[in-house]
Amino acid sequence: MAKRQTRSSKPSSSSSKQLTLPLAGKKRTARKKRSKRTGEAQENVSSAKTEARAATTDQVDHSVAERLARAQRDISVAEFFAKNRHLLGFDNRRKALLTSVKEAVDNSLDACEEANVLPDIDVRIDQLDENRFRVQVADNGPGIVKNQIPNIFGKLLYGSKFHRLKMSRGQQGIGISAAGMYGLLTTGRPIEIYSRTGSRSQGHHYQVAIDTKKNRPDVILDEQADVDFPHGTVVRIDLEGSYAKGRQSVDEYLEQTAIANPHARMTYHTPTGEQAVYERASEQMPPQTREIKPHPHGIELGMLLRMFKDTHAKQLGGFLRKEFSRLGGSTASHIAAKANLTPKSWIKTITHQQAEALYRAMQEARVKAPPTDCLAPIETKQILAGLLKEVKAEFFTAVTRSPAVYRGNPFQIEAGLAYGGQLPGDELARVIRFANRVPLLYQQSHCCIYRSVVDVNWRPYGLGQSRGALPTGPLVIMVHIASVWVPFTSESKEAIADYDEIRREVKLAVRECARKLSIYLRRRARQHREGQRRSVFQRYIGEVVEAVNAITPTDRERLRRDLLATARQITARADVQLDENGNPIKKPEQQDKPVGEDTIIVHREAPEPSDQDLFGNANNHRTRARRNNGRRARRHAS
Repeated sequence: MAKRQTRSSKPSSSSSKQLTLPLAGKKRTARKKRSKRTGEAQENVSSAKTEARAATTDQVDHSVAERLARAQRDISVAEFFAKNRHLLGFDNRRKALLTSVKEAVDNSLDACEEANVLPDIDVRIDQLDENRFRVQVADNGPGIVKNQIPNIFGKLLYGSKFHRLKMSRGQQGIGISAAGMYGLLTTGRPIEIYSRTGSRSQGHHYQVAIDTKKNRPDVILDEQADVDFPHGTVVRIDLEGSYAKGRQSVDEYLEQTAIANPHARMTYHTPTGEQAVYERASEQMPPQTREIKPHPHGIELGMLLRMFKDTHAKQLGGFLRKEFSRLGGSTASHIAAKANLTPKSWIKTITHQQAEALYRAMQEARVKAPPTDCLAPIETKQILAGLLKEVKAEFFTAVTRSPAVYRGNPFQIEAGLAYGGQLPGDELARVIRFANRVPLLYQQSHCCIYRSVVDVNWRPYGLGQSRGALPTGPLVIMVHIASVWVPFTSESKEAIADYDEIRREVKLAVRECARKLSIYLRRRARQHREGQRRSVFQRYIGEVVEAVNAITPTDRERLRRDLLATARQITARADVQLDENGNPIKKPEQQDKPVGEDTIIVHREAPEPSDQDLFGNANNHRTRARRNNGRRARRHAS
């Protein structure tokens, strides 16, 4: 019994397990609860930290946004171009001097032509310091009204030419005010203006600076002044620049301006003390142009929507007839019907979808080309007069193409050629480009005119040419584009954008001039060959006479005369004299094809001094030569 109790007092291993298992489970459960509470506490702490960080980030982001918002402000167009003046042609000092003269001369020519006055322009450049110059341009134009002087010279994008479709040299209202801004930035001196509108009015003297932050004029001086001219304007700018002769210089710009504007007389005083006078080669003023309305094919949808807001017309039919060129009543009704509208549809009720349909109908409609009385081409006789005055060549020809259209804008291409004479024969041909009578001196390889001339195959016309290059020979090629809106590649107006319509017209004009040159070159080559043949005949006629006389005695002098007459008859082309238009004065039995109209041939015998400028003109004492050429050009033009 005792043993039994003793054994029972010692628990077995299985019973001890049954006693310990509930205790271990409770401990694990307690640990899990503690870990759960700890985890929740940690999550609460981390979430609190996250919320705190988010709140801090929101505060930081909000403060950054506010700081950036406070830094935002309007950018004045004058301030923009002051920092990016290279966009306006003020890349370097030499180009800045040229651009300033160019803008002032262009404005003077435009003003004189608007007033129907033959331009008489005086350009003076004085060197004040090593890199400081004073540019002064005076004209005999109509002058400027007193209250318009500050805005014209002290505010960018201000003018009368931007919003009208009419040929003019200036387009953007930037040029002369940008030149004044450049002078102010580089020298601190304001632009100075003297102007008088008539002999009975008082002259005015202004000094104007441009406020670049607000793009508005800052008038430094405004006073009445006694001037010695009845009407006109004098502009004076002090600026940093660099003067040098040669290519892309002020001298070259004025020489080419004289070619494209033979009705103008210009006097040029160089910084070195020399004086060049570009005499007037023609008394004929360019025809007055007329402003036209936009063409239906030359607008975009955004422009049409803006015109809806600006028009005074109430109904669609009147809007189309009054706001666009070449749109009559029937065409307007057809366009409206195609857009599911009527001529009596109210402008204010037209929705955006209806405006898109109307725009598509306008683009698809067959409309006449825009009128061309908005253009004033140089014309062939005036081109020849200008080339004859400035280029020392022997053959001149020119052509004016019929007007064409690009993007609804009318334009006209003219071309001229000068060949031979004193032009260098072992160099590439020279291309001179003009847009609305203004020379283009920079970015030649980026210009549509230059690329079009290079694309022409010159070999069939008797000139050598390498692949992708200009022809080689004593040749000057002039191309002029006249348009109500010239598609320049940049604000500096240095190159023409590449439009297919413009390139096609340039090629056709240049090829027509090249055909006339080819006829002249072939005729001159035939004369040279016939002259060589005659010299051979004359060289051996004496021996032939002696040989014939040895075989059969004859009258040697008579035989000599007969053989000479036969040689002259066979080589008659060597004696053909050409008139100033390149056509034979006394035609031989075998008639030659005429060179064509609008051609001048100048026989140059004695060479002139070797100190020559860009076109073969003598740099020294060239005033007298230009006067003589000017008189001859006026005779041809008349």
